[in-house]
Amino acid sequence: MRGEGASLRAGDVVEVTVEKGVYRGLGLARHEGQVVFVARALPGDRLRVRVETIGSGYANAVPEALLSPAPERRDSPCPYVPRCGGCAYQELAYPAQLRLKEAVLRESLRRAGAPWEGEIPVAGSPEGEWRMRASLHFGPAGETLGLGLHEEATRRVVDLDRCLQLSTRMNGVARAIRAALQERPQLWRHLRGLDLAESPGGDELVAALETDLPAREAATLRFVADAAPGLTGFGVVVGRGRSERYLGLHGHPYIRASILGLTLRAHVGSFFQANRFLVEELARAVGEAVGSGANVLDLYAGVGLLSLPLAARSERVLAVEVSPLAVEDAKDNARRAGLHNVRIRQGDVLDVLGAWPASAGDTVLLDPPRAGAGKEVVRAVAARRPERIVYVSCDPPTLGRDLAAFAREGYDADLVRAFDLFPDTFHLETLVRLKRRE
Repeated sequence: MRGEGASLRAGDVVEVTVEKGVYRGLGLARHEGQVVFVARALPGDRLRVRVETIGSGYANAVPEALLSPAPERRDSPCPYVPRCGGCAYQELAYPAQLRLKEAVLRESLRRAGAPWEGEIPVAGSPEGEWRMRASLHFGPAGETLGLGLHEEATRRVVDLDRCLQLSTRMNGVARAIRAALQERPQLWRHLRGLDLAESPGGDELVAALETDLPAREAATLRFVADAAPGLTGFGVVVGRGRSERYLGLHGHPYIRASILGLTLRAHVGSFFQANRFLVEELARAVGEAVGSGANVLDLYAGVGLLSLPLAARSERVLAVEVSPLAVEDAKDNARRAGLHNVRIRQGDVLDVLGAWPASAGDTVLLDPPRAGAGKEVVRAVAARRPERIVYVSCDPPTLGRDLAAFAREGYDADLVRAFDLFPDTFHLETLVRLKRRE
C-alpha cells in the first residue's frame, strides 16, 4: 500500500471511495487529494484498486476488490460482466443508470463551458433485446473461432453464446454463422467482423460478413447463409476505405422500419439508430423541436430517419449525407413516401453548406457521428443565421464542446432532452434545441 501523502505511481494499491460517475463508465475517486479514475466503479463503491497509469494530475486504476458496494449496485444479469466491454453499467439498477447518465451529461456540458441548469427528461428503454444493429468481432477463443465483443480495454474477443442486447433470433443467427465458419479454419484469418441488422418487429434480419478476401473468393462464403436459415439477406463486405463495397449473396440487404407513418428502408451498411424501442420516440421529439413551417437543412441525414418525417410539416427539406448506401436508401424512402419537397444530396457537409443558399426561417438539424460537428461546421452553420438549430448527439463531451462553440456564435440552448438508446452502456443520446440570441 502507498504511504500517506505520497503521489501515486503505477502499480500502487490503494483504497478509495467513488464520489461520482464520469463519462466512459468511469468512477471518480480521490486518494490524498489526487483524482483516481476507476474503471467500472459506481458512485458510492468502496474499493481496493491498483493504479495502472498516471496522467497529468490524475491516476487510472482498476478494481482489485469491492470492499463495500454502492447502495444501488446489483448482481449483473450477464455472465460475461466484467470481462466483456459491451456494458459499463450492467451492475447498476436501471433507474440509477438513468440518474447517473443525466448527471454525467450535466457534468460533461459544464466542463465544456456549456452548462445547462434546466430540466433534462430522460426517456428509458427496456434493458433486454433492444439492439437492432450490432457489429461483432472474430478472434481466437482457445483453439476455436470466437465471435463477440472486445474484452474491456483490449482487442481480445469475448466469445458470446448470448448477448442480452440482441434478440433471440439475432443471437441464434450469430451462433449459426460462427458454427459454419468453425469448420473452415483456413478462412479465419480473412474474417474482420460480422454486422447484423434487424427490423424493429424482427421479421427481417440481414448479416454482412467483413473479409479481406478478393470478391471472387468472398463469393464462396454463400454457404454461411445456408447455415443460418433465419436470414432474409446475407452478403460480404470486401475492400477497404473508398473501395469498400457490399456483395450480396442471398436475399436483399435491407431492413425496414415504420417511423411516424413512413416505411423507411436501411441497408445493412447504412447508419440507423439501434434501439428498437426508442427510435420512433426520438424522431417524434425531433419533429416537436423543429416545429412546423420551417425550411430544414439536415446535415447528417443517413437514410432520412429524422428529416423525412419533417417533410410533411416543412416547406422544404434538404438532406445531406456522405454515405452512398444511405443516400440510395434516403432517395428510395422519399420516393416511396411521395415526398416532393425533399432534396437529397450526397457530399461533404461543409461543401453543401457553402453551396446551398440560406433563407429566412431556416432550421438546421445536426446528428453527427461521435466526433461531433466540430468548429468548422459550427461556424458554417452559424454563418447562415438559422432561426433554430436542433442537435442530436451520442457523445456528451463533444456535444458540450460544440454547444460552447455555438454559444460564442450567438446561439443558446432552450431545450435539452435525453434518450437512453443504449441501456447498460455508458452511451446516451441527447437532443438539444438552440435559438439565435436576440
